[in-house]
Amino acid sequence: MAFEPRQTSLGARPTALARAGLERLESWLECEREQIGLWVPIGLGSGIAAWFILPHAMAWLAFCCGALAMACIGAMLPVGGRLRRLFVAGAILACMGCLLVWGKAMLWGQPPLGRATFVRLTGDVTGVRPVPAQAMVRVMLRPVDAPDLPAVVRVNIADADVPSGLGEGARLRFRVRLMPPAPPSVPGGYDFAARAYFQGIGATGKALKPVEMLIPSNAAPPLRARLFDHILKRVDGPAEGIAAALATGDQGAIPEADAEAMRRSGLAHLLSISGLHVTALIGAVIFLLMRVMALSQRAALGWPLMLIAAAGGALAGIGYTLLTGAEVPTVRSCVAALLVLGGLAMGRDAVTLRLVATGALVVLVMWPEALAGPSFQMSFAAVTALVALAEHPRFRAFAAARDEGAVRKVGRLLVVTLATGIAVELVLMPIALFHFHKAGLLGAFANLIAIPLTTFVVMPLEALALVLDVAGMGAPFWWLTQQALNLLLLLAHGVAASPMATSLAPTMGTGLFGITVIGLLWCLLWRTGWRWLGVAPVLIGVAVTFAASPPDILITGDGRHVAVRTGGGMAILRDRAGDYVRDVLSESAGYDGELVAIAALPEARCSQDLCAVRMKDGNGRNWRLLFTRSNVLIDRSSFARDCAAADIVVSDRGLPRWCRPRWMRVDRRLLARTGGLSITLAGGEVHTVHRAGDAHPWIARPTRRTWRGQPRSRPQL
Repeated sequence: MAFEPRQTSLGARPTALARAGLERLESWLECEREQIGLWVPIGLGSGIAAWFILPHAMAWLAFCCGALAMACIGAMLPVGGRLRRLFVAGAILACMGCLLVWGKAMLWGQPPLGRATFVRLTGDVTGVRPVPAQAMVRVMLRPVDAPDLPAVVRVNIADADVPSGLGEGARLRFRVRLMPPAPPSVPGGYDFAARAYFQGIGATGKALKPVEMLIPSNAAPPLRARLFDHILKRVDGPAEGIAAALATGDQGAIPEADAEAMRRSGLAHLLSISGLHVTALIGAVIFLLMRVMALSQRAALGWPLMLIAAAGGALAGIGYTLLTGAEVPTVRSCVAALLVLGGLAMGRDAVTLRLVATGALVVLVMWPEALAGPSFQMSFAAVTALVALAEHPRFRAFAAARDEGAVRKVGRLLVVTLATGIAVELVLMPIALFHFHKAGLLGAFANLIAIPLTTFVVMPLEALALVLDVAGMGAPFWWLTQQALNLLLLLAHGVAASPMATSLAPTMGTGLFGITVIGLLWCLLWRTGWRWLGVAPVLIGVAVTFAASPPDILITGDGRHVAVRTGGGMAILRDRAGDYVRDVLSESAGYDGELVAIAALPEARCSQDLCAVRMKDGNGRNWRLLFTRSNVLIDRSSFARDCAAADIVVSDRGLPRWCRPRWMRVDRRLLARTGGLSITLAGGEVHTVHRAGDAHPWIARPTRRTWRGQPRSRPQL
């Protein structure tokens, strides 16, 4: 016979403790009941993130099964409790998120080209985007009678080679070397291959002249392209690219020096059409409609002016979103603005975190792949920080309007603007460190001037100039717009020139970044004192990132470019490497200086074909490195001796079996499997771009070619 545990039983105490802990947790969730709904997009996003992190289909399926198992475990908790509903709903949302992005990848993605190929391409133009800053035009093509090529390819055509009649519907013919969309060059780099897969781009290349026009385009350029060209003709100098970006969202006309200055000064968000631009446009439309309708006594007394103005603002916001290409920040801003307008029309306060959560949910359902990009993460993190700060009772009381003098009012406004800028910079720091390996330090102060200048001066002047161009009277306002933008660029370059503008750090790991983001969300979404528990993982994540040992050696995926850390900085194997390669290597290594040539180092011995370098790691151990830097066949006897004496040998070609270094041989065959490498010598850590068994569909896999005289196919190396 079985009896209930008596007071003296050892089983009573754990049960009582569990019951007490569960009751305290339920009490806390009851206090946070208004905030629980904010975690719905996070539950969905966790499943999407798991699909990107986990390597293959079995792992994705295991995650879905594990999530459903968690839902079943949650269903065993006491009925009626919030914790039970939280467990069940969160697990089901995570499973739905994984299945959502998995299904979209299988149904809508474009597999990449298997290997680089040189073809004479005939294709129909589906899209044209000028890039004046790089003197070229990006063309989207659908190949004709080419079953071995992807359905859509993107080709760059130099301005001098662009034929007349180029536009949507045209048919071109030219020679081109097509490549699969580029994966990250080194671990932690930008993954264009993943983005291209969801954009439907299967290959990229640069057209070789002559570019023949077989069928010219009869379609008129789209409104966005016409507006872009119109603004470039009205504004001169470096300001023209900024003016075009503010109106159309196309940053192709901004010189790289100005774009880098905007990024370093923390003002790059002004170039991406987001909440600032959409809000300014909708607010201006509502203001004008209210003032125009108020001129009529009948309308002012009998019409629902706010409802009509809100509807006009909504139409303006939707049109502006479509005009600027419907990028993720613009869609998020448009959805949020529509919800705000709906709340205002009903007489309710709509600027809440629920508004942000709804916008995030809409974007994740429609574009789940956006979660992995910096645009989505930085956009929603910044808005969440702003709204969470605005909802704090003390900040709201400080920022509330009151009857006071002009000086105190301006001072209060400046303090509020600075506080919001600092909050946004702190929240965006981990995200910037993960994606760009650097974080801004002076952006909050630069935005004190830049945001009012852009919102209240540049954008109204540009809008007025566009309207007056209909009557041919916009020239004076274009001149004023240009001067205001020159002032904005002067501010950006001045802040960017400061050594304190940015702080660089080595690559942040995915796990560390995930812990940091969870801590940020915990701080931003809860209201009670338990929210501050999230500060610890954020501080740990940032501190570990800055304190981490930077890699000693970086090797790009093609093996051509190698950077090594020296006592005085960083050195690169091929000193003629372009700015893009140098920037990628510097940012991944957390180094902000100039990359010198390895051949110029006193500890290096270089010839036309080889470079041998001696370097010490953090433990004082001497390492011998050997790099090839030509395609010339090297004498076997001397090369075998050098290989045997080296600890690491790196080459962009396939090395023979008899080349046996002491520790690692990195050649074309290895890099084809691993992608780019980063090596930390002191701990023997090696990080790769590709993981073993990674089956994500955007990873290009070599196609098989049938060799003459053999019954079976062999991989083409």
